[in-house]
Amino acid sequence: MQTEIIRTFDNYFSANIILNRLQHAGIPCFLKDEYTVTIDPILSNAIGGIKLMVPADHADAARVMLKEFEDDYMRAAVCPHCGMNEILLVAKPGPTNYLTAIITWFFGNYAVAAENIYQCQNCKYESANLPVNTAEYN
Repeated sequence: MQTEIIRTFDNYFSANIILNRLQHAGIPCFLKDEYTVTIDPILSNAIGGIKLMVPADHADAARVMLKEFEDDYMRAAVCPHCGMNEILLVAKPGPTNYLTAIITWFFGNYAVAAENIYQCQNCKYESANLPVNTAEYN
């Protein structure tokens, strides 16, 4: 059976959420290198992360579904300041993250987590939590 890599992930939470959504929709798929990255996250870049594998004859349908998932996510995240759907998770600028980068560079074997924030790409509004469009849920 010929398979294709549809997407790669650096953590098993995101990988398993997408895997289960595709399987629920009837698309056969599996994760490759999930256990290696979960046990030793430092190896993620070396082996290319956790790979979402799909049979070649289901690859186009899986890509369409992934695009729909991304579109749903973007519609759900709305900036409370400008109302745009352009929210991204980015590294928070500041001394803490600069220090994290230096420490990680010196001690490459230790994974030091950077602090992330959600930022509107239109007006630069920042939030620790994902701003959700509450009108969609009422």
